[in-house]
Amino acid sequence: MHLPHRLKRLRKNATVRAMLQETHVHVSDLIQPLFIHETITSPQAITSMPGCYQLPLAALPDEIKMISDLGLLGVILFGIPSKKDNTGSASLKKDGIIQQAVRMIKKLNPNLLVMTDVCLCEYTEHGHCGVLNDCQEIDNDKTVEILAAQAVSHAAAGADWVAPSSMTDGMVMGIRQALDHAGFQNTAILSYAVKYSSCLYGPFREAAQGAPQFGDRKTYQMDPANGAEAIREADLDIDEGADLLMVKPALFYLDVIYRIKQRYPEVPLCAYQVSGEYAMIKQAASHHLMNERSAMIESLLSIKRAGADLIITYFAKDFARLMASTSPLDVAEKLADPLRT
Repeated sequence: MHLPHRLKRLRKNATVRAMLQETHVHVSDLIQPLFIHETITSPQAITSMPGCYQLPLAALPDEIKMISDLGLLGVILFGIPSKKDNTGSASLKKDGIIQQAVRMIKKLNPNLLVMTDVCLCEYTEHGHCGVLNDCQEIDNDKTVEILAAQAVSHAAAGADWVAPSSMTDGMVMGIRQALDHAGFQNTAILSYAVKYSSCLYGPFREAAQGAPQFGDRKTYQMDPANGAEAIREADLDIDEGADLLMVKPALFYLDVIYRIKQRYPEVPLCAYQVSGEYAMIKQAASHHLMNERSAMIESLLSIKRAGADLIITYFAKDFARLMASTSPLDVAEKLADPLRT
């Protein structure tokens, strides 16, 4: 029987596969997260995230030089303060850890895009993402006020984008109004519009030292079973003035990334490949269950293929190193042989 269509003809070698590859990940698509610690004096390894570190301010010059030399264009900052309280007041200080880090990075490389996480979980004793009322529940409106002040302080330090992550109702509107009132009309908001209550945040909570001391975050983060609700969350944030949207986590929610991008094709969409996704690949590779480099590439391709324009990932530096040392043909060959070391 004659088969007129043999798709294998378009896969027969690495050159053909590289030329016909539909989805591409570029170094410029990736954002490197950094954890800045106020009290340590040297980089501290994050045990659940091999290859990642908490950094003191003194380590930033070397880190930013490495990131810049690799061609990465953006970082997102998470701060670990020396003191915490019930309202996260350390997040508002002019000389707070993130404010200092932003100013330092902008002096080291003015062209590096600096994003800051806007939330309270890293700054509160209780570890929740907002101020609590007498019933130990999030006081939504008081939280929005503090988030808005935090965002303004980051913008004043030189942050290019602020990224509110607390899933507090009205946070984008409150932050946009506060930024505009303070004269920071050009500071963009990358909203964690669609953030699920996920099991994949465990390693991050070690890294940022912001685990809730009681209860959970299911009353303000999204139910993993819900997809249509993600559209409502994105709609609200766009109406409130978000410049970019985010879906978090990424790999378990590729369908949500796709749905958001289909609804808002013109709005830049970011996906966060979170700490648990990174740690799973690292652990599987350490037990020789998969090749780490191939898993890194395939996971990033899947996120781009689903519709993400930008990806926050702990693999950013590793991917940039790979791209600097190999040709597109080499990358295609590695993907074709996923067990190759």
